[in-house]
Amino acid sequence: MTFRSRFSAFALARNALTGHRNWQAQWRSPEPKAAYDAIVIGGGGHGLATAYYLAKNHGLSNVAVLEKGWLGGGNTGRNTTIIRSNYFFPESTRFYDLALRLYENLAHELNYNIMFSPRGVLTLAFTRHDIEFQRRWVNAIQMTGVDSEWLTPAQIGRCVPAMAIEGGRFPVRGGFLQKRGGIARHDAVAWAYARAADALGVDIIQNCEVTGIASKSGRVTGVETSRGAIRAKKVAIAVAGHSSRLAELAGFRLPLESVTLQAFVSEPIKPVLDLVIMAGHVHVYLSQSDKGELVIGGGTDAYPSFTQRGSYPSVEQTVAAMLTLFPSFSALKMMRQWGGIVDISPDRSAIIDRTPIDNLYINCGWGTGGFKAIPAGGWATAHLMATGEHHALSAPFGLGRFARGILIDEGAAAGVAH
Repeated sequence: MTFRSRFSAFALARNALTGHRNWQAQWRSPEPKAAYDAIVIGGGGHGLATAYYLAKNHGLSNVAVLEKGWLGGGNTGRNTTIIRSNYFFPESTRFYDLALRLYENLAHELNYNIMFSPRGVLTLAFTRHDIEFQRRWVNAIQMTGVDSEWLTPAQIGRCVPAMAIEGGRFPVRGGFLQKRGGIARHDAVAWAYARAADALGVDIIQNCEVTGIASKSGRVTGVETSRGAIRAKKVAIAVAGHSSRLAELAGFRLPLESVTLQAFVSEPIKPVLDLVIMAGHVHVYLSQSDKGELVIGGGTDAYPSFTQRGSYPSVEQTVAAMLTLFPSFSALKMMRQWGGIVDISPDRSAIIDRTPIDNLYINCGWGTGGFKAIPAGGWATAHLMATGEHHALSAPFGLGRFARGILIDEGAAAGVAH
């Protein structure tokens, strides 16, 4: 891979001398070609990662990423940036752990600081049922070779002094910790993959909305866009909450429901929280960003929607849940709030597979887990597109599992109730 300019301490010092006015553009803005070997619809994390791994792992450089807006402007830029692999079923744990292992080296591989912070993810238990299930959960994770450990209330109190362990409405009875989990900068992940894909010859085309998917004799032949028709031998859809709309353009339906998942951030404060806290029982999860803001999320809205604003009742419920754990946060001001459109499958697990149209592929159904899965989602989708066969870790996540009843029900391990 040859970058037009590499990031380094020397490059930073050199550009500081000119007021940082001479940095090169991080990727090209080409006009669409008439035809490509492969097109990836969606310029978020999964789409960009798919294009990058198509070029890097499989040598396909005549590839285009088509994004209707700007890179990372969808769910990739509208989430709480949590990265973990502590899912319940082994199929999920192994897949998300591939993503975590790729994240651990991603900054070095892509020569871009994604601000990955493996600070640890702590999942709290509040009832006897929580304790019983989460102890089984810890054992299931450990049996796949992934790190996880059970903590007592006293140990949690020492890890998170600001938390009300006993005095709150929902006393904390225990929890489990994945030390390798953490957070990363969402924009940086998208930019890093875009820059690396561009360096391998991938065309990244923004402001190019796909308005139709062309096929002949049951085989995809290209796409119709706001910038004209583009032919392609293979096409992948990686558009998160808009997956069902793109599938409809191609003439088939997906077992998905699109719902708004919102989050918000507080004003910056001094460091007070050095773990990611997840509390599914009361529907809140939070971490502290490098700027000092508390990044807070909760459950999805109660009705299907394509809005990116969210609803005030969800904000109220999430804030109330947070204050049961951290009463001292009641004086904080909230700065901004946003929503992302998540696509939720019947078993709350992702879909990576071929579609009824030959050479048309789908990457969707991530629900609340899309950001943490970006590297593995792109890796597996690229493998499927290039070889025609599933990667071993993505094989259980095909569309056929719904007809066969072989579900991977991650409703609890997704972290919030859907």
